[in-house]
Amino acid sequence: MAQDAEGGEDAPQVLKEEEKERKNRRRSKRKKESKTRTVRSNLLLPGPEAEKPQRSPLANNRLKTTKYTALSFLPKNLFEQFHRLANVYFVFIALLNFVPAVNAFQPVLALAPVLFILAVTAIKDLWEDYGRYRSDNEINHMECLVYCRNEKKYMNRYWKEVEVGDFIQLRCNEIIPADILLLSSSDPDGLCHIETANLDGETNLKQRQVVRRFLELDSEFDPLKFTSVIECEKPNNDLSRFRGYIVHKSGKRDGLYKENLLLRGCTVRNTEEVTGIVIYAGHETKALLNNSGPRYKRSKLERQMNIDVLWCVLILIVMCLFSAIGHGLWVWQYGEKKPAFSVPGLDGNYLSPVLAAVYLFLTMIIVFQVLIPISLYVSIEVVKACQVFFIHQDKDLYDEETDSQLQCRALNITEDLGQIQYIFSDKTGTLTENKMVFRRCTVSGIEYSHDANARRLAMYQEADSEEEETAAKGGTLSQRNSVSSHQSIKVVHRSLSMKSHRRTGSRAEAKRASILSKHTAFSSPMEKDITPDPNLLEKVNECARNLDVMRSHEQPLSQLTPELSDIFDFFIALTICNTVVVTSPDQPRQKVRVRFELKSPVKTIEDFIRRFTPSRLTSGSNSSSSSSLTTSKSMPRVGSSILSSTSTESTLLKLEEKLVHSPQMNNNGYSSQQDRRAIGSRPEEGELRYEAESPDEAALVYAARAYNCALVGRLSDQVSVELPHLGRLTFELLHTLGFDSIRKRMSVVVRHPLTDEINVYTKGADSVIMDLLLPCSSDDPRGNHQKKIQSKTQNYLNLYAVDGLRTLCIAKRVLSKEEYASWLKSHLEAESSIENREELLFQSALRIETNLHLLGATGIEDRLQDGVPETITNLRKAGLQIWILTGDKQETAINIAYACKLLDHDEEIITLNAESLETSAALLDHCLQYIESKFSNNTIDKTAGNTTVGFCPLSPPSSSVHSSLGLVIDGKTLAYALDKTLEDKFLSLARRCRSVLCCRSTPLQKSMVVKLVRDKLKAMTLAIGDGANDVSMIQVADVGVGISGPEGMQ
Repeated sequence: MAQDAEGGEDAPQVLKEEEKERKNRRRSKRKKESKTRTVRSNLLLPGPEAEKPQRSPLANNRLKTTKYTALSFLPKNLFEQFHRLANVYFVFIALLNFVPAVNAFQPVLALAPVLFILAVTAIKDLWEDYGRYRSDNEINHMECLVYCRNEKKYMNRYWKEVEVGDFIQLRCNEIIPADILLLSSSDPDGLCHIETANLDGETNLKQRQVVRRFLELDSEFDPLKFTSVIECEKPNNDLSRFRGYIVHKSGKRDGLYKENLLLRGCTVRNTEEVTGIVIYAGHETKALLNNSGPRYKRSKLERQMNIDVLWCVLILIVMCLFSAIGHGLWVWQYGEKKPAFSVPGLDGNYLSPVLAAVYLFLTMIIVFQVLIPISLYVSIEVVKACQVFFIHQDKDLYDEETDSQLQCRALNITEDLGQIQYIFSDKTGTLTENKMVFRRCTVSGIEYSHDANARRLAMYQEADSEEEETAAKGGTLSQRNSVSSHQSIKVVHRSLSMKSHRRTGSRAEAKRASILSKHTAFSSPMEKDITPDPNLLEKVNECARNLDVMRSHEQPLSQLTPELSDIFDFFIALTICNTVVVTSPDQPRQKVRVRFELKSPVKTIEDFIRRFTPSRLTSGSNSSSSSSLTTSKSMPRVGSSILSSTSTESTLLKLEEKLVHSPQMNNNGYSSQQDRRAIGSRPEEGELRYEAESPDEAALVYAARAYNCALVGRLSDQVSVELPHLGRLTFELLHTLGFDSIRKRMSVVVRHPLTDEINVYTKGADSVIMDLLLPCSSDDPRGNHQKKIQSKTQNYLNLYAVDGLRTLCIAKRVLSKEEYASWLKSHLEAESSIENREELLFQSALRIETNLHLLGATGIEDRLQDGVPETITNLRKAGLQIWILTGDKQETAINIAYACKLLDHDEEIITLNAESLETSAALLDHCLQYIESKFSNNTIDKTAGNTTVGFCPLSPPSSSVHSSLGLVIDGKTLAYALDKTLEDKFLSLARRCRSVLCCRSTPLQKSMVVKLVRDKLKAMTLAIGDGANDVSMIQVADVGVGISGPEGMQ
């Protein structure tokens, strides 16, 4: 019985513990739910399960950047205007005049000037906000295709009607309306190419990938069959990260990454059709979370006047107190005997001395109000209005190309333009036109200056080219028509992408938008109509003729002179060592897997053996595209199968046997399979378009085409090139080893169609390629000759760098089949490894990119906007500090900084690249100590016999600037440097440098840098940019300048 009683007592305790556990579980579940978002399809039939997730309030896709509504305008605007202390003072004086006991003037007269000032400012603010409202309205009423359950098809809906969970279909050149998870693509490899100019300022193409399990669907994607549940992170402003997973009906789950997400504001390129589900909409999208919203800006003059007004008010109070106390004492002296001037009140009683003093105090405030003259404020408002008018009418600020003038959208900060101390500028489209133009090259140690091409470019710079517009129209035009057509053409060439979100109802702008949508990036006449150097062109033709003769006589390729052999390989490398996508208006787009990682179409050793049978490539024509694409589609994905060591070894043994008994090669070096190439008529210049990941790649492909070496087709496993005399050659693309910032190069491994050799073509920065060249012996005449070529090439590279050109070295390596088989084994193991995959692939690339043979080098000019170097020089003379904040790669940004004279070649560059907060702190400390020790005595730095004159800016915040220092910092390190614990050190270091260059910066980081300088140094800041990624920075700065350029006009 006792035991039972004890058991009975324990039972409630057990129940209580279980209840506690349940509560804890619920609490932890709630916490987990608060950190994640669950997204289900909106097409699911209503039910208890389907309705639950919809109860959480999710943002709609309506954009709202206005500050006011009809109800909030008056109170909100008055509140902002009363930040100006003078307004508070004048309103107080006017209200005092309505008190009969103390009024000194007519109340209405006192109120009139105050109302005038408040009304003018309110109308001005209302007009600015109305402009924002119109812009929002245009964006909200843009249309997109949303799947409708009732109609069972995609229907046009406004952007503002899009909701989380909707399925959206996008076509080529359309702007993405919300953050969308990519579920389907018309590309056979499940890729989608997007242009992210509005987010990071880069007009090059980026790759996005369909979610893995949907990539393996045999049939077309059907939104009605989508029953999976998406769990992802809450909305955040990190553009470079997206984490989540998708749970399928079967219970299996797949990871979601940033490569699966299409961000709002980007443009779909080179992909016919994509479908996805909306994850974040409206103000929860990453693009809008990076936009801090409009800020009411006050000029420095206004802020200074606030302080002056405060002092004036204090003086006024002292004066009024003195008068009031004096008056009170005077009245008190009379006692009961009232003075003759004293007037009794309505009740016949006289005021007491204290009350008389109080009334006189208020009366004296009204009498002395001229101490703060209201007429001064009226005059300032009139002067500002006139200043804005003159700015609008300034001919130097008028752009003929787009027929647009400067618009002053913040009418209360114009006087700050003359007081700027720090300028923060975007790079792409602001300092540069983002047009990479091929200028010069050196092949086999011989330099080709391309003088005719330089003269052609000078024509573009000096005046508008009328030949271009005549060619576009196809005939002679009247002067008026010529000018107008020229303007429209220049608009097209200037704007490399669609005009962002902007869409107006006018027919002219709609027409312009349609022209822009069809236009291909990096393909203005300036970029692609390259004038070849006659000497080099003659050598290319001679090389092609010799190869044709040698092929017909079955002579070995080794009989070709080393110089001509290098020229041939140089142009082959320019044409195929890239990820350029070839498109044609009259044919379906050719798809290609553009690799950001080191991936390979050769997935297994068996596949390698199968591919190396001579019948693999039947011709270079695109007719084989369907079978090739099917093959690539059916290939197993990277990392899907891990090779066992036993199977690999046995397969390699078979491979060696096949390689030994491979009789397909004649002793002359040619393949006996003559049907590998298909001679066809070369397509006309206008037929093919090149869509490149970067303008550098496009420039090199257009340069090769100018020498009749044209890229005509690209598939996931082959590249076709059209050559003079030889016709079309098709190279089998075995591997693409993509560019990365550590290796600073990219390579392609191909099988040569003429020799059946396995060639590695590499292009990259001269600083790394020169160290990877095959060591040459001075005793060997050939090695000695190669050394001379390397020395000459290095000298030319130095000259190119001084001219501000972007330099690239081109090199080649021929692999024996044994070498390739050995490398392939380790490369496949790296591809299929789960841990440290990136590091293993990196090491694999390093192994093959050695013992290279130098072919030549190129010099590419990134076209600067007119007068950029001169402007930067003049601004520096005026004592301004210039910082560049860009989303571009570090190497690219540094090259541009040199070209626009922001950095000088005799300057010492401090580069900050860190992987953690601790490393960043140590790096900043080290740099500060180094500067302190170097410049402790304010000595003038002398390098290489040249004296760098100390820079003495006029502005106080920059008095400690050292003229021989430049600072370069990447985005990841900048994120750490902007931490509360390190921001003071970073600012201290940056202040001491003549130039500061922030690379890979997100929009939010740009605004944080500007805010840091503005608040900590109390300096006047100006931000200038031309894309949506610059909006935050422009809003945070004291003065913001937005440019209508390639990245649209936000």
